Amino acid sequence: MVPSEIRALFAMAARPEVVSLAGGMPNVSALPLDAVGQMIGDLVAGRGAEALQYGSAQGDEQLRERICEVMALEGVQASPDDVVVTVGAQQALDLITKIFVDPGDVVLAEAPSYVGALGTFASYQADVVHVPLDEGGLIPSALRETLASLRAQGRSVKFLYTVPTFQNPAGVTLTTARRAQILEICAEFDVLVVEDNPYGLLGFDGEPMRALRADDSEHVIYLGSFSKTIASGLRVGWVLAPHAVRAKLVLAAESAILCPSNFSQFAVREYLTTQPWREQIKDFRELYRARRDAMLESLDQLMPDGCTWTRPAGGFFVWLTLPEGLDAKAMAPRAIAERVAYVPGTGFYADGTGHRHMRLSYCFPEPHRIREGIRRLAAVVEQEIRLRDTFGGAVGGGSTGIQAPGPDVV
Repeated sequence: MVPSEIRALFAMAARPEVVSLAGGMPNVSALPLDAVGQMIGDLVAGRGAEALQYGSAQGDEQLRERICEVMALEGVQASPDDVVVTVGAQQALDLITKIFVDPGDVVLAEAPSYVGALGTFASYQADVVHVPLDEGGLIPSALRETLASLRAQGRSVKFLYTVPTFQNPAGVTLTTARRAQILEICAEFDVLVVEDNPYGLLGFDGEPMRALRADDSEHVIYLGSFSKTIASGLRVGWVLAPHAVRAKLVLAAESAILCPSNFSQFAVREYLTTQPWREQIKDFRELYRARRDAMLESLDQLMPDGCTWTRPAGGFFVWLTLPEGLDAKAMAPRAIAERVAYVPGTGFYADGTGHRHMRLSYCFPEPHRIREGIRRLAAVVEQEIRLRDTFGGAVGGGSTGIQAPGPDVV
Protein backbone atom coordinates (compact mmCIF):
# COMPACT_ATOMS: atom_id res chain seq x y z
CA MET A 1 0.00 0.00 0.00
CA VAL A 2 1.53 3.27 -1.14
CA PRO A 3 0.24 6.85 -1.05
CA SER A 4 -1.53 8.25 -4.08
CA GLU A 5 0.51 10.74 -6.10
CA ILE A 6 -2.56 12.98 -6.17
CA ARG A 7 -2.87 12.97 -2.37
CA ALA A 8 0.80 13.83 -2.05
CA LEU A 9 0.17 16.97 -4.11
CA PHE A 10 -2.83 18.23 -2.16
CA ALA A 11 -0.96 19.97 0.64
CA MET A 12 1.09 22.10 -1.78
CA ALA A 13 -1.70 22.56 -4.33
CA ALA A 14 -4.07 23.84 -1.63
CA ARG A 15 -1.94 26.94 -1.02
CA PRO A 16 -3.97 29.96 -2.21
CA GLU A 17 -1.21 31.31 -4.42
CA VAL A 18 -1.06 28.03 -6.39
CA VAL A 19 -3.43 27.46 -9.30
CA SER A 20 -4.37 23.82 -8.83
CA LEU A 21 -5.12 21.92 -12.03
CA ALA A 22 -4.56 18.72 -10.09
CA GLY A 23 -7.52 17.50 -8.03
CA GLY A 24 -10.81 16.46 -9.63
CA MET A 25 -12.99 18.21 -7.06
CA PRO A 26 -16.55 18.90 -8.22
CA ASN A 27 -17.79 22.47 -7.98
CA VAL A 28 -20.38 22.05 -5.22
CA SER A 29 -20.72 25.82 -4.85
CA ALA A 30 -22.96 25.63 -7.92
CA LEU A 31 -25.58 23.77 -5.88
CA PRO A 32 -28.54 25.77 -4.51
CA LEU A 33 -27.09 25.52 -1.01
CA ASP A 34 -29.91 27.44 0.64
CA ALA A 35 -32.51 25.01 -0.74
CA VAL A 36 -30.35 22.01 0.12
CA GLY A 37 -29.84 23.36 3.64
CA GLN A 38 -33.58 23.78 4.09
CA MET A 39 -34.15 20.27 2.77
CA ILE A 40 -31.66 18.76 5.23
CA GLY A 41 -33.13 20.75 8.10
CA ASP A 42 -36.59 19.45 7.27
CA LEU A 43 -35.19 15.93 7.03
CA VAL A 44 -33.68 16.07 10.52
CA ALA A 45 -36.75 17.73 12.03
CA GLY A 46 -39.22 15.35 10.42
CA ARG A 47 -37.37 12.04 10.14
CA GLY A 48 -34.23 12.50 12.19
CA ALA A 49 -34.79 9.47 14.41
CA GLU A 50 -34.80 7.24 11.32
CA ALA A 51 -32.17 9.11 9.30
CA LEU A 52 -29.65 9.06 12.17
CA GLN A 53 -30.09 5.34 12.90
CA TYR A 54 -28.39 2.24 11.52
CA GLY A 55 -29.67 1.03 8.16
CA SER A 56 -29.44 -1.90 5.78
CA ALA A 57 -26.12 -3.11 4.36
CA GLN A 58 -27.67 -3.09 0.89
CA GLY A 59 -28.89 0.48 1.28
CA ASP A 60 -32.20 2.27 1.57
CA GLU A 61 -34.79 0.71 -0.73
CA GLN A 62 -36.37 3.99 -1.82
CA LEU A 63 -32.94 5.40 -2.68
CA ARG A 64 -32.22 2.29 -4.74
CA GLU A 65 -35.43 2.95 -6.66
CA ARG A 66 -34.29 6.52 -7.38
CA ILE A 67 -30.89 5.18 -8.48
CA CYS A 68 -32.61 2.99 -11.07
CA GLU A 69 -34.33 6.12 -12.41
CA VAL A 70 -30.96 7.84 -12.72
CA MET A 71 -29.39 4.89 -14.57
CA ALA A 72 -32.37 4.80 -16.95
CA LEU A 73 -31.05 8.06 -18.45
CA GLU A 74 -28.19 5.95 -19.85
CA GLY A 75 -30.43 3.14 -21.08
CA VAL A 76 -29.97 0.87 -18.07
CA GLN A 77 -33.04 -1.10 -17.03
CA ALA A 78 -32.50 -2.44 -13.53
CA SER A 79 -34.25 -3.75 -10.45
CA PRO A 80 -33.62 -2.01 -7.10
CA ASP A 81 -32.99 -5.48 -5.68
CA ASP A 82 -29.75 -5.72 -7.70
CA VAL A 83 -28.41 -2.35 -6.49
CA VAL A 84 -26.08 -2.07 -3.48
CA VAL A 85 -25.46 1.41 -2.03
CA THR A 86 -21.81 2.05 -1.14
CA VAL A 87 -19.64 4.74 0.44
CA GLY A 88 -18.83 6.33 -2.89
CA ALA A 89 -17.89 4.31 -5.95
CA GLN A 90 -14.44 3.84 -4.39
CA GLN A 91 -15.84 1.42 -1.80
CA ALA A 92 -17.61 -0.41 -4.60
CA LEU A 93 -14.25 -0.94 -6.30
CA ASP A 94 -12.79 -2.28 -3.08
CA LEU A 95 -15.67 -4.72 -2.49
CA ILE A 96 -15.57 -6.05 -6.06
CA THR A 97 -11.82 -6.58 -5.90
CA LYS A 98 -12.11 -8.28 -2.51
CA ILE A 99 -14.71 -10.69 -3.88
CA PHE A 100 -13.03 -11.61 -7.15
CA VAL A 101 -9.27 -11.18 -6.85
CA ASP A 102 -6.75 -13.54 -5.30
CA PRO A 103 -3.06 -12.53 -5.16
CA GLY A 104 -1.56 -12.87 -8.63
CA ASP A 105 -4.84 -12.72 -10.54
CA VAL A 106 -4.91 -10.40 -13.53
CA VAL A 107 -7.04 -7.26 -13.69
CA LEU A 108 -7.14 -5.49 -17.04
CA ALA A 109 -7.22 -1.69 -16.98
CA GLU A 110 -6.95 1.08 -19.52
CA ALA A 111 -3.60 2.78 -20.03
CA PRO A 112 -3.78 5.29 -18.40
CA SER A 113 -6.28 4.38 -15.69
CA TYR A 114 -7.92 5.91 -12.62
CA VAL A 115 -5.34 6.11 -9.84
CA GLY A 116 -7.82 5.16 -7.10
CA ALA A 117 -8.63 1.91 -8.88
CA LEU A 118 -4.95 1.06 -9.35
CA GLY A 119 -4.35 1.57 -5.63
CA THR A 120 -7.22 -0.76 -4.76
CA PHE A 121 -6.03 -3.46 -7.15
CA ALA A 122 -2.52 -3.23 -5.74
CA SER A 123 -3.77 -3.58 -2.17
CA TYR A 124 -5.27 -6.97 -3.05
CA GLN A 125 -2.07 -7.98 -4.90
CA ALA A 126 -3.64 -8.09 -8.33
CA ASP A 127 -1.40 -8.07 -11.37
CA VAL A 128 -2.64 -5.09 -13.40
CA VAL A 129 -2.17 -5.48 -17.14
CA HIS A 130 -2.79 -2.31 -19.12
CA VAL A 131 -4.63 -2.15 -22.44
CA PRO A 132 -3.94 0.97 -24.52
CA LEU A 133 -6.54 3.52 -25.52
CA ASP A 134 -6.62 6.38 -28.00
CA GLU A 135 -8.95 9.29 -28.72
CA GLY A 136 -11.76 6.76 -29.35
CA GLY A 137 -11.29 5.01 -26.02
CA LEU A 138 -10.12 1.47 -25.29
CA ILE A 139 -8.77 -0.22 -28.45
CA PRO A 140 -10.69 -3.47 -29.14
CA SER A 141 -7.91 -5.14 -31.14
CA ALA A 142 -5.46 -4.51 -28.30
CA LEU A 143 -7.93 -5.98 -25.79
CA ARG A 144 -8.35 -9.11 -27.88
CA GLU A 145 -4.59 -9.54 -28.30
CA THR A 146 -4.01 -9.06 -24.57
CA LEU A 147 -6.69 -11.58 -23.58
CA ALA A 148 -5.44 -14.13 -26.10
CA SER A 149 -1.88 -13.76 -24.84
CA LEU A 150 -2.93 -14.13 -21.19
CA ARG A 151 -5.05 -17.19 -22.01
CA ALA A 152 -2.08 -18.78 -23.78
CA GLN A 153 -0.04 -18.19 -20.62
CA GLY A 154 -2.71 -19.82 -18.47
CA ARG A 155 -3.29 -16.59 -16.54
CA SER A 156 -6.55 -15.96 -14.67
CA VAL A 157 -8.19 -12.70 -15.79
CA LYS A 158 -10.86 -11.65 -13.29
CA PHE A 159 -12.26 -8.54 -14.95
CA LEU A 160 -11.70 -5.55 -17.21
CA TYR A 161 -11.91 -2.22 -15.39
CA THR A 162 -12.94 0.68 -17.62
CA VAL A 163 -14.17 4.27 -17.36
CA PRO A 164 -15.75 4.39 -20.82
CA THR A 165 -17.28 7.88 -20.75
CA PHE A 166 -15.13 11.03 -20.26
CA GLN A 167 -12.39 8.84 -18.88
CA ASN A 168 -10.30 9.67 -15.83
CA PRO A 169 -7.54 10.70 -16.50
CA ALA A 170 -7.55 10.92 -20.30
CA GLY A 171 -10.92 12.61 -20.87
CA VAL A 172 -11.66 10.39 -23.90
CA THR A 173 -14.91 8.50 -24.55
CA LEU A 174 -15.37 4.99 -25.88
CA THR A 175 -17.16 5.19 -29.22
CA THR A 176 -20.51 3.51 -29.77
CA ALA A 177 -19.03 1.03 -32.24
CA ARG A 178 -16.23 0.09 -29.87
CA ARG A 179 -18.64 -0.43 -26.98
CA ALA A 180 -20.29 -3.29 -28.84
CA GLN A 181 -16.89 -4.76 -29.74
CA ILE A 182 -15.60 -4.59 -26.16
CA LEU A 183 -18.68 -6.39 -24.86
CA GLU A 184 -18.40 -9.04 -27.57
CA ILE A 185 -14.73 -9.69 -26.83
CA CYS A 186 -15.23 -9.93 -23.07
CA ALA A 187 -18.19 -12.31 -23.53
CA GLU A 188 -16.07 -14.45 -25.85
CA PHE A 189 -13.30 -14.73 -23.24
CA ASP A 190 -15.79 -14.97 -20.34
CA VAL A 191 -14.37 -11.90 -18.62
CA LEU A 192 -16.45 -9.56 -16.49
CA VAL A 193 -16.52 -5.83 -17.24
CA VAL A 194 -16.46 -3.36 -14.35
CA GLU A 195 -17.92 -0.16 -15.81
CA ASP A 196 -17.08 2.87 -13.65
CA ASN A 197 -19.30 5.74 -14.77
CA PRO A 198 -19.15 8.80 -12.49
CA TYR A 199 -19.13 11.34 -15.35
CA GLY A 200 -21.71 9.86 -17.72
CA LEU A 201 -24.33 12.57 -17.18
CA LEU A 202 -21.81 15.41 -17.51
CA GLY A 203 -21.48 15.54 -21.28
CA PHE A 204 -21.37 18.91 -23.01
CA ASP A 205 -23.14 17.92 -26.22
CA GLY A 206 -26.31 15.89 -26.72
CA GLU A 207 -27.90 13.16 -24.65
CA PRO A 208 -25.99 10.80 -22.32
CA MET A 209 -24.30 7.88 -24.03
CA ARG A 210 -25.74 4.42 -23.61
CA ALA A 211 -23.95 2.60 -20.81
CA LEU A 212 -22.21 -0.71 -21.40
CA ARG A 213 -24.50 -2.23 -18.75
CA ALA A 214 -27.52 -1.28 -20.86
CA ASP A 215 -26.49 -3.85 -23.48
CA ASP A 216 -25.18 -6.65 -21.25
CA SER A 217 -26.67 -7.40 -17.85
CA GLU A 218 -24.75 -10.65 -17.36
CA HIS A 219 -21.13 -9.62 -17.91
CA VAL A 220 -21.16 -5.99 -16.73
CA ILE A 221 -20.96 -4.68 -13.16
CA TYR A 222 -21.90 -1.00 -13.15
CA LEU A 223 -20.51 1.51 -10.66
CA GLY A 224 -22.17 4.88 -10.13
CA SER A 225 -21.72 7.84 -7.84
CA PHE A 226 -23.47 11.03 -6.77
CA SER A 227 -20.12 12.68 -6.02
CA LYS A 228 -20.04 14.48 -9.38
CA THR A 229 -23.75 15.16 -9.90
CA ILE A 230 -24.71 16.18 -6.33
CA ALA A 231 -21.87 16.45 -3.80
CA SER A 232 -18.75 14.41 -3.11
CA GLY A 233 -18.94 15.04 0.64
CA LEU A 234 -22.07 12.91 0.93
CA ARG A 235 -20.09 9.84 -0.13
CA VAL A 236 -22.95 7.96 -1.75
CA GLY A 237 -22.29 5.59 -4.64
CA TRP A 238 -23.67 2.29 -5.80
CA VAL A 239 -23.08 -1.01 -7.60
CA LEU A 240 -25.47 -2.66 -10.02
CA ALA A 241 -24.49 -6.31 -10.34
CA PRO A 242 -25.88 -9.65 -11.46
CA HIS A 243 -27.98 -11.16 -8.68
CA ALA A 244 -25.43 -13.71 -7.43
CA VAL A 245 -22.71 -11.05 -7.29
CA ARG A 246 -25.06 -8.66 -5.50
CA ALA A 247 -25.52 -11.15 -2.66
CA LYS A 248 -21.75 -11.36 -2.14
CA LEU A 249 -21.45 -7.57 -2.27
CA VAL A 250 -23.94 -7.21 0.58
CA LEU A 251 -21.98 -9.70 2.70
CA ALA A 252 -18.71 -7.90 1.94
CA ALA A 253 -20.26 -4.53 2.76
CA GLU A 254 -21.55 -5.81 6.09
CA SER A 255 -18.04 -6.97 6.94
CA ALA A 256 -16.44 -3.67 5.91
CA ILE A 257 -18.82 -0.99 7.24
CA LEU A 258 -21.92 -2.75 8.64
CA CYS A 259 -24.07 -0.29 6.63
CA PRO A 260 -23.61 2.91 4.61
CA SER A 261 -24.60 6.20 6.21
CA ASN A 262 -28.36 6.34 6.60
CA PHE A 263 -28.22 10.13 6.88
CA SER A 264 -26.35 10.57 3.60
CA GLN A 265 -28.70 8.17 1.84
CA PHE A 266 -31.78 9.96 3.13
CA ALA A 267 -30.29 13.30 2.08
CA VAL A 268 -29.65 12.04 -1.47
CA ARG A 269 -33.09 10.46 -1.61
CA GLU A 270 -34.75 13.70 -0.53
CA TYR A 271 -32.69 15.66 -3.06
CA LEU A 272 -33.75 13.36 -5.90
CA THR A 273 -37.38 13.50 -4.74
CA THR A 274 -37.82 17.20 -3.94
CA GLN A 275 -35.19 19.11 -5.93
CA PRO A 276 -34.96 19.77 -9.71
CA TRP A 277 -31.90 17.55 -10.03
CA ARG A 278 -32.07 17.16 -13.81
CA GLU A 279 -31.95 20.93 -14.22
CA GLN A 280 -29.09 21.09 -11.73
CA ILE A 281 -27.10 18.60 -13.81
CA LYS A 282 -27.65 20.86 -16.82
CA ASP A 283 -26.25 23.76 -14.78
CA PHE A 284 -23.20 21.67 -13.87
CA ARG A 285 -22.70 20.77 -17.52
CA GLU A 286 -22.66 24.42 -18.58
CA LEU A 287 -20.34 25.35 -15.72
CA TYR A 288 -17.84 22.63 -16.63
CA ARG A 289 -18.16 23.35 -20.34
CA ALA A 290 -17.06 26.97 -19.73
CA ARG A 291 -14.07 25.74 -17.76
CA ARG A 292 -13.18 23.13 -20.39
CA ASP A 293 -13.32 25.81 -23.07
CA ALA A 294 -11.07 28.11 -21.03
CA MET A 295 -8.50 25.35 -20.68
CA LEU A 296 -8.53 24.26 -24.32
CA GLU A 297 -8.37 27.84 -25.61
CA SER A 298 -5.41 28.59 -23.34
CA LEU A 299 -3.61 25.42 -24.36
CA ASP A 300 -4.14 26.27 -28.03
CA GLN A 301 -2.78 29.78 -27.54
CA LEU A 302 0.07 29.24 -25.10
CA MET A 303 1.46 25.72 -25.04
CA PRO A 304 4.72 25.32 -26.99
CA ASP A 305 5.09 23.17 -30.09
CA GLY A 306 5.49 19.47 -29.44
CA CYS A 307 2.78 19.27 -26.78
CA THR A 308 -0.47 17.46 -27.54
CA TRP A 309 -3.64 16.99 -25.52
CA THR A 310 -7.06 15.43 -25.58
CA ARG A 311 -10.22 17.43 -26.19
CA PRO A 312 -12.87 16.03 -23.85
CA ALA A 313 -16.58 16.23 -24.65
CA GLY A 314 -17.51 16.06 -20.97
CA GLY A 315 -16.23 15.22 -17.53
CA PHE A 316 -13.35 16.90 -15.71
CA PHE A 317 -9.99 16.17 -17.35
CA VAL A 318 -7.53 16.92 -20.15
CA TRP A 319 -4.57 14.59 -20.74
CA LEU A 320 -1.45 16.39 -21.94
CA THR A 321 1.60 14.80 -23.54
CA LEU A 322 4.94 16.63 -23.35
CA PRO A 323 7.60 16.68 -26.08
CA GLU A 324 10.25 13.96 -26.17
CA GLY A 325 12.86 14.32 -23.47
CA LEU A 326 10.62 15.97 -20.87
CA ASP A 327 9.49 14.30 -17.65
CA ALA A 328 6.25 15.53 -16.05
CA LYS A 329 7.09 13.99 -12.68
CA ALA A 330 10.54 15.58 -12.51
CA MET A 331 9.03 18.89 -13.66
CA ALA A 332 6.28 18.95 -10.99
CA PRO A 333 8.34 20.59 -8.19
CA ARG A 334 9.42 23.34 -10.59
CA ALA A 335 5.80 23.88 -11.59
CA ILE A 336 4.81 24.20 -7.93
CA ALA A 337 7.58 26.78 -7.52
CA GLU A 338 5.91 28.71 -10.36
CA ARG A 339 2.58 28.35 -8.52
CA VAL A 340 0.76 25.84 -10.71
CA ALA A 341 -0.04 22.21 -9.92
CA TYR A 342 -0.95 19.18 -12.05
CA VAL A 343 -0.83 15.41 -11.63
CA PRO A 344 2.12 13.62 -13.31
CA GLY A 345 1.11 10.76 -15.59
CA THR A 346 3.12 8.13 -13.73
CA GLY A 347 0.38 7.84 -11.10
CA PHE A 348 -2.03 6.46 -13.70
CA TYR A 349 0.07 3.46 -14.71
CA ALA A 350 0.59 0.39 -12.54
CA ASP A 351 4.18 0.06 -13.78
CA GLY A 352 5.12 3.70 -13.17
CA THR A 353 5.50 4.63 -16.82
CA GLY A 354 3.82 7.66 -18.36
CA HIS A 355 6.61 10.17 -17.63
CA ARG A 356 5.71 12.41 -20.57
CA HIS A 357 2.09 12.78 -19.53
CA MET A 358 0.10 14.85 -17.07
CA ARG A 359 -3.54 15.17 -16.06
CA LEU A 360 -5.04 18.66 -16.00
CA SER A 361 -8.33 19.19 -14.20
CA TYR A 362 -10.63 22.08 -15.16
CA CYS A 363 -13.62 21.32 -12.91
CA PHE A 364 -12.84 23.46 -9.87
CA PRO A 365 -10.95 26.72 -10.70
CA GLU A 366 -12.72 29.72 -12.18
CA PRO A 367 -12.03 30.23 -15.91
CA HIS A 368 -9.69 33.17 -15.31
CA ARG A 369 -7.68 31.04 -12.87
CA ILE A 370 -7.50 28.23 -15.40
CA ARG A 371 -6.10 30.62 -18.00
CA GLU A 372 -3.52 31.90 -15.54
CA GLY A 373 -2.59 28.36 -14.56
CA ILE A 374 -2.03 27.35 -18.17
CA ARG A 375 0.06 30.49 -18.71
CA ARG A 376 2.30 29.51 -15.80
CA LEU A 377 2.46 25.88 -16.93
CA ALA A 378 3.37 26.84 -20.50
CA ALA A 379 6.25 28.95 -19.18
CA VAL A 380 7.54 25.99 -17.17
CA VAL A 381 7.33 23.70 -20.19
CA GLU A 382 9.17 26.24 -22.34
CA GLN A 383 11.93 26.41 -19.76
CA GLU A 384 12.17 22.61 -19.69
CA ILE A 385 12.47 22.52 -23.48
CA ARG A 386 15.31 25.04 -23.34
CA LEU A 387 17.10 22.93 -20.72
CA ARG A 388 16.65 19.83 -22.84
CA ASP A 389 17.97 21.58 -25.92
CA THR A 390 20.94 22.96 -24.00
CA PHE A 391 22.01 19.81 -22.20
CA GLY A 392 20.53 17.15 -24.53
CA GLY A 393 19.30 13.69 -23.72
CA ALA A 394 15.91 12.41 -22.70
CA VAL A 395 14.82 12.77 -19.10
CA GLY A 396 12.68 10.26 -17.26
CA GLY A 397 11.54 8.03 -19.94
CA GLY A 398 8.77 6.31 -21.58
CA SER A 399 6.14 7.60 -23.87
CA THR A 400 3.57 5.06 -22.82
CA GLY A 401 0.09 6.46 -23.14
CA ILE A 402 -2.57 7.39 -25.60
CA GLN A 403 -1.81 9.11 -28.83
CA ALA A 404 -3.55 12.35 -28.00
CA PRO A 405 -4.86 14.50 -30.85
CA GLY A 406 -2.98 17.72 -31.33
CA PRO A 407 -4.45 21.19 -30.85
CA ASP A 408 -5.37 21.49 -34.51
CA VAL A 409 -7.32 18.21 -34.64
CA VAL A 410 -11.11 18.43 -34.35
